[in-house]
Amino acid sequence: MAVKGIVVASTNGAVGIQAAIEVIRAGGSALDAVVAGIEPVEANPDDNSVGLAGLPNLVGDVELDASIMDGRGLRAGAVGALRHYRDAIALSRVVMEDLPHSLIAGAGAERLAREVGMTEMNLLTPASDDQWRQRLLRRGIRDGAFGPDLRGWARRVTRDPELPPPPHGTVNVIARDRDGNLASGVSTSGWAWKYPGRLGDSPIIGAGNYADNRWGAAACTGRGEKAMRCCTAHSVVTFLRFGMGLTEALTTAMEDMRALDDPYRGQINIVALDRDGHHGAASSAVGKTYIVQDDEMSSHEELVRLHIPVTAETDGRSADKA
Repeated sequence: MAVKGIVVASTNGAVGIQAAIEVIRAGGSALDAVVAGIEPVEANPDDNSVGLAGLPNLVGDVELDASIMDGRGLRAGAVGALRHYRDAIALSRVVMEDLPHSLIAGAGAERLAREVGMTEMNLLTPASDDQWRQRLLRRGIRDGAFGPDLRGWARRVTRDPELPPPPHGTVNVIARDRDGNLASGVSTSGWAWKYPGRLGDSPIIGAGNYADNRWGAAACTGRGEKAMRCCTAHSVVTFLRFGMGLTEALTTAMEDMRALDDPYRGQINIVALDRDGHHGAASSAVGKTYIVQDDEMSSHEELVRLHIPVTAETDGRSADKA
């Protein structure tokens, strides 16, 4: 018996959610819908948190992370620290379907992208390059001349009280198809000005992304180190499994992060969908939104996330995209 198809996404997924729901309407799979929804975000030069035009790491290289998960059978694939190739979500699906692995990173991910014929490109646009240079110039660094203490600069650029927190937006897309199958995907250029090679929660199954047909799916944006340490996406799904409603599951997963000793600034956000098609989202910042569209809606709806404070420092912040 067919069920209602639905797509839930972070707000910056608005450029792709219509493509995702059209896949569902045509009888396509939740996996196909997730990829269709994320690819336009990865190609969007106006979004500097995902794919093309993503903000670079500390030394000026754009490194992409992504993952995809199939709620039917719990298959997953992910790529991390991918340079020179925009289509991180499609490459994650290649990992899931063509390799005996779940995560490929760095040079190996780039090799795989070449092997499957993806187009190599310069992901650093002039606008993103200028943001990187201006951020460093405020600390007296010109042309990436950090000296030998790069790890010290990673701490200082991140924690500088005179500057806003580094941007770290991400796109999340969760879909349920008309067969009732769930899938979830995440793609990001990661925390801006990060130490080279840093992986956040986005490519880590269970941290930033998780889907299980039996219970639901969840995905995260924001300071990924928090989600990694609390296994946040998996926690939401586990709380659903234990009988919590979606609001209680989201709230409990957010409140878990209050136990973290974390001196670095950064909000955390979750979107989720349960097996019955109920959707919800939460954020440590005030006023954050998410979007949803089912297969009977002509356009998506933007809704306000639950506000669950995690620390006094993130409470009230709402500057990042997601």
